[in-house]
Amino acid sequence: MPPYLFRPLQLGPLAVANRIVVAPMCQYSADDGVMSDWHLAHLTAMASASPGLVVIEATGVERIGRISHGCLGLYSDASMRAMSRVISFAKSIAPQVKFGVQIGHAGRKASSPTPGQGHGQIMPEAGGWHVVAPSPIPYDKQWQVPIELDEAGIQRIIVAFRDAALRAVTAGVDSIELHLAHGYLLQSFVSPLSNKRNDQWGGDFAQRMAMPLAVVKAVQSVIPAHIAFGARINGTDWHDDGLTPDDAVAQAAMLKAAGIHFICVSSGGASPDAKVAVGPNYQVPIAARVKREVGITTRTVGMISDPLVAEQILANGEADQIALGRAFLDDSHWPWRAAAALGAQTHYPIQYDRASAKLWPLFNK
Repeated sequence: MPPYLFRPLQLGPLAVANRIVVAPMCQYSADDGVMSDWHLAHLTAMASASPGLVVIEATGVERIGRISHGCLGLYSDASMRAMSRVISFAKSIAPQVKFGVQIGHAGRKASSPTPGQGHGQIMPEAGGWHVVAPSPIPYDKQWQVPIELDEAGIQRIIVAFRDAALRAVTAGVDSIELHLAHGYLLQSFVSPLSNKRNDQWGGDFAQRMAMPLAVVKAVQSVIPAHIAFGARINGTDWHDDGLTPDDAVAQAAMLKAAGIHFICVSSGGASPDAKVAVGPNYQVPIAARVKREVGITTRTVGMISDPLVAEQILANGEADQIALGRAFLDDSHWPWRAAAALGAQTHYPIQYDRASAKLWPLFNK
């Protein structure tokens, strides 16, 4: 048997060739949500090393749902056509690799500057835009007091998720992942730190889950059966008054019951006061608990870079997939290094085949 990292996996209806996932990573290189040539180069480079799945960065379902002016969107046909071009080209190089997209809405954390352009939030009068949230609670001091979404606003956003999912399918994705983490809009409905409503969209945990579950239902109405559908959730808010691993288990169970195929467990981002215990594999124990107690295909992410460690996580049954972000930015050919370290076989594009172990034995030394 091949190492666990290189074994195939059934992700709901989608078969992926191995357990390696390129995590969604903002590239701040879009123009009004539309992919640029940077995305063509970046995502093709990620795919060329044959991970099982490449997840396209957080993609706003409406213009004001982008994190920054440079972030992707799927609120226009132009953005759909650009994404289709990139996916089509990358798959021509690596047809065995599957592509997913993470669709979301930045909510009260939107209108942020891109890296190198400062911190905090860009105010509307300075070229930003008004942000929205379940309750009028700013994310941080000196940030905007968000507009509290009324019923019409909530319904508009639910429809925007549906329409973005339909555009994603048309663009050629194999998987759609809801961004339900990091303090962005859907997660801000779930977290008691940011949702103080007393209507049908707030209250106890089950009521705070109403908005994400409505989005799940809307997206399911337009995606075909062959598309894997999942969500990234917060395993914890890392805050005494926020969501806990117990809530992560409950949330995953509700999403599974609603028809979600997989869960990616992340954490943090819901409050600037969070005390995050960042370290190697720091989110793995929560993912392991979700997998064990909910019985859903589970992806872990966060500070994982060593192939031997990734292999051990899978061998221990703590997760079904390993998502890597910065490790891929550091080395876009990480799967090749992992295959060499674990003694596995992997795919090389014909243009790079001279660097494979069979033709360049020094690679294994």
